[in-house]
Amino acid sequence: MSITSDEVNFLVYRYLQESGFSHSAFTFGIESHISQSNINGTLVPPAALISILQKGLQYVEAEISINEDGTVFDGRPIESLSLIDAVMPDVVQTRQQAFRDKLAQQQAACTIAASTSGNQSNAPKNGEPTVNGEENGTHNMNNHSEPMEMDVDVEIPASKATVLRGHESEVFICAWNPVSDLLASGSGDSTARIWNLNENNNSNSTQLVLRHCIREGGQDVPSNKDVTSLDWNSDGTLLATGSYDGFARIWTKDGNLASTLGQHKGPIFALKWNKKGNCILSAGVDKTTIIWDAHTGEAKQQFPFHSGKLIQDAKFSTEITNRIPSTGCRLRPAPQDLPGSHVNAIKWDPSGMLLASCSDDMTLKIWSMKQESCVHDLQAHSKEIYTIKWSPTGPSTSNPNSNIMLASASFDSTVRLWDVERGVCIHTLTKHQEPVYSVAFSPDGKHLASGSFDKCVHIWNTTTGALVHSYRGTGGIFEVCWNSTGDKVGASASDGSVSPVFICVL
Repeated sequence: MSITSDEVNFLVYRYLQESGFSHSAFTFGIESHISQSNINGTLVPPAALISILQKGLQYVEAEISINEDGTVFDGRPIESLSLIDAVMPDVVQTRQQAFRDKLAQQQAACTIAASTSGNQSNAPKNGEPTVNGEENGTHNMNNHSEPMEMDVDVEIPASKATVLRGHESEVFICAWNPVSDLLASGSGDSTARIWNLNENNNSNSTQLVLRHCIREGGQDVPSNKDVTSLDWNSDGTLLATGSYDGFARIWTKDGNLASTLGQHKGPIFALKWNKKGNCILSAGVDKTTIIWDAHTGEAKQQFPFHSGKLIQDAKFSTEITNRIPSTGCRLRPAPQDLPGSHVNAIKWDPSGMLLASCSDDMTLKIWSMKQESCVHDLQAHSKEIYTIKWSPTGPSTSNPNSNIMLASASFDSTVRLWDVERGVCIHTLTKHQEPVYSVAFSPDGKHLASGSFDKCVHIWNTTTGALVHSYRGTGGIFEVCWNSTGDKVGASASDGSVSPVFICVL
């Protein structure tokens, strides 16, 4: 018999997912390093943990009802063992003694009992109810046989991908510099890194390590906190990072710390530059958003969240003022009207006139600055919607002749593309096998990248919904992003790798 902690952890992880505990499964998966195991999840049947527990329970019952000489006691327990009963020695011993007492009273019928109980003992004796096991296994293989093998026509070859290693923990986020092939990444190892991926310079040795330190005892010491968010300014000269240590930081593209912004009273989970590059918006677990002067490092404005709302993503409005944050006050519609008890993201469209929000209540809502009520209440996902992205198309974009779309990524393992004007889903993208945590449109809006905890990055044609490229990484994918020219996709992973995927999209 061989049992490893990886196997136990994987079965617990799948049980949490199947039972609807998505957030618990996500946290457990990270802490137990599920993505680094060699277990092929597509081969594990549904309800695997429950199945093995049932078999174990049957084995304990068989152990109680089989005598030391291999004969079976005549009779079954008055009531079946519960799972808790089976792990309590006193209960098991009491049941065993009850059977021994009954055996003593039925010695005359012992031969008959032994001869007629052969069929009864086979399955319990081995603890393997083959009928259910075979049905579950067959069902699972049929469900996942198509996505398990990656189509060679769409698979991105190893020669087109570069895996960057250097982080010592999960890489939660990555972002391309808007004017050059510099890729920034943020990790649980309390560092951000800037990778130089210019054509003539593709070496890991060019990474710049941005160590996030705090001041203790008159000296700088590592914060040992996750880097949770990062964003480049519009001209690509400065990188802002947010950390679980409660500080926002501004770095030059050369990796030098320019300023530290400290006023939050808890972890920062979202951070964004405005278009002018003179202000930064940060949002924290302390239920406040702060607008910072990027030049002086001073907090210019602070807005409290409405009670009970926790928003995972923040983005500046594109209005002329560049001062109204999507999580702050003076917003139409008001944040208390946003859906659900846990709003995961709210984002403005490129024109600044429409606002989209997604929530744990499985809904996606579209709001307009022209009216108080919700424009569209879109309900199609079967589990929580983790994030949303607007396409860089339509009015006020460099692709004005293309219709604007909205992409939503969900824990139901699907991505949906929405026609915002009509409020209908135009494509459901279904190749992922695990929750999808990130989506990103190419600069021309013709393609969409999606990243999932199944370790895959998929590239889709937004017009047809067809899968055109796929890349299988080495860890669950947290974030995907396109470079400014649309020929590279960056992906950050749970195994500490950053994978800039080199693709040729025609």
